[in-house]
Amino acid sequence: QVQLVESGGGLVQAGGSLRVSCAASGRPFSYYGMGWFRQAPGKEREFVARIDQSGSTRNYADSVKGRFIISRDNDKNALYLQMNSLKPEDTAVYYCAASGRTYRFTTDSPSDWDYWGQGTQVTVSS
Repeated sequence: QVQLVESGGGLVQAGGSLRVSCAASGRPFSYYGMGWFRQAPGKEREFVARIDQSGSTRNYADSVKGRFIISRDNDKNALYLQMNSLKPEDTAVYYCAASGRTYRFTTDSPSDWDYWGQGTQVTVSS
């Protein structure tokens, strides 16, 4: 299995940028497809972005497409989410997740992901 720890959250003004990171330990990081999800107060956890094991294929939620970039560094066992042009509606706890599935069978549903970090708070002020 793999252990995931997020960092880098914080408070930022609307229009600003922030990068959150996820450090992985345990089973080789390159084995897993990785993703970012978020959960705002009173709302269900929702998909943000995901990336395949090699880093060559990326998928984004429509709400963040063109503003957020997911990337990974398999040598450093790290996952990143660069968030640009942030909006107040991006405010949420951001979670990284790992999936042991073959990437083409990976879905955007949180229930299909195997391992989760504890989350990091991102707050965007208007």
